[in-house]
Amino acid sequence: MASDLHLQGVWIPLITPFAESGAVDVEAIERLCHEYLADGAAGVVALGTTGESPALDANEKRAVIDACSRVCVERGAPLIVGTGTNNTRSTIAATQALAGVPGVVGALVVVPYYNRPSESAIVEHYRMVADASPVPIVAYNVPARTGRGLNARSLLEVAAIPKLAGVKQAVAALDLDTLELLANAPAGFAVLSGDDYLAFPLLCMGAVGGITASAHVCTARWVAMVECGLAGKIEDGRIHAEALLPVTQTAFAEPNPAVFKGVLHAQGRIATPDVRMPMANASTAAIDACLTAIEHAAR
Repeated sequence: MASDLHLQGVWIPLITPFAESGAVDVEAIERLCHEYLADGAAGVVALGTTGESPALDANEKRAVIDACSRVCVERGAPLIVGTGTNNTRSTIAATQALAGVPGVVGALVVVPYYNRPSESAIVEHYRMVADASPVPIVAYNVPARTGRGLNARSLLEVAAIPKLAGVKQAVAALDLDTLELLANAPAGFAVLSGDDYLAFPLLCMGAVGGITASAHVCTARWVAMVECGLAGKIEDGRIHAEALLPVTQTAFAEPNPAVFKGVLHAQGRIATPDVRMPMANASTAAIDACLTAIEHAAR
């Protein structure tokens, strides 16, 4: 077994809401965490891509972690924190800083970006981070963002590293490498969907859940879909997946997480729809389209 971290279900890669002043809205973070966990989410992922972690300073990142930690401890829910960078030493330092943080059960570590290391170097990066980490590691394979991806052979090497609990697989396809990983991953190594529109097909092939940005909305239905996939209720799950597909399509019509923030603001759940530059706020048309898809999915 790669680790004892249980990754099954829907994990929310939480947005970082901003107040009118531009500061991180800690109260909104806590409120959203409570709402998502009450709707059946398995846990929270802080400081991921959807959380705009590159736009936050060190103090803001700590405020996000602490806010999520308070709620997760109160509700007995697990918290994963994104710590990956394109610098192995910085990634190790950020991961080690999680030691002793209440509720934190793992670190999400993206494939190093921009530098374009070899696959063998990426595997060694994960080995070094895992060796130094106080918590299990979840790899994040997202070549569209990093410029580098891991094939099945490299993914299985990563899966064999002690303390590697699983991978968020976001390769924009149900491809041969993903299928080989699902077929041959060792016991205890979880494959999680990172492409929301592929979540149900991946569940049917052996994935155990997802780190699912689209579950910021229609959360209970996302949870129901994943539960159907895990229980082998294919027809019921397919109905959920078809209803949720337009939500995902509209939510990602503009760069993430702008549409989610616009929708949550329109729903009165966060104070502003703001993202930080170089991201731009979502257009009114994109927000309206997503709200319409959400309304249809709720029927």
